[in-house]
Amino acid sequence: MELVDLYDENRAPLGKTAERYGKKDPGEYRTVVHVCLFDRQGRMLIQRRAPDKVIWPGYWDVSVGGGVDAGETSRQGAEREFREELGYPLDLTDCRPTVTVNFSGGFDDFYLVTRDVALEELTLQPEEVQEVRWATLEEILALLEAGRFIRYPAGFLTYLFETRDTFGFPTK
Repeated sequence: MELVDLYDENRAPLGKTAERYGKKDPGEYRTVVHVCLFDRQGRMLIQRRAPDKVIWPGYWDVSVGGGVDAGETSRQGAEREFREELGYPLDLTDCRPTVTVNFSGGFDDFYLVTRDVALEELTLQPEEVQEVRWATLEEILALLEAGRFIRYPAGFLTYLFETRDTFGFPTK
């Protein structure tokens, strides 16, 4: 059973945990994270979700996404998810989320990071990820239009690309 910390609408800790996908009481929220890894050419690393995933099976997605476990900070959850799904130790020291999106169940922190990583350096977790590749914004929007990318608003994906250098955090 995966436990998550619970927060109020202002993201103040409630001092309670709950099962990740379990029912939450009104006013209880959790944190999820996404990492968008860009290379210096301005392409984003995207992943194709495993075909047996419960949510969005076989769809393309941003580099990494997942839940923050109880006792973790958002940054620690992002680093863990990146390491688990892609087998790569991404150091987010001194990084904050570039943007946080509120959703019905909580808060979704997006970390924008620039680093050149060779695909051969990645070890995909087969239960989560079936393939990865670098993609331009135009390629991602074409996947979205074809119904093959998770349904983020096109304007939000464009925003991620446009702000990666302004608000994103390069890593060591």
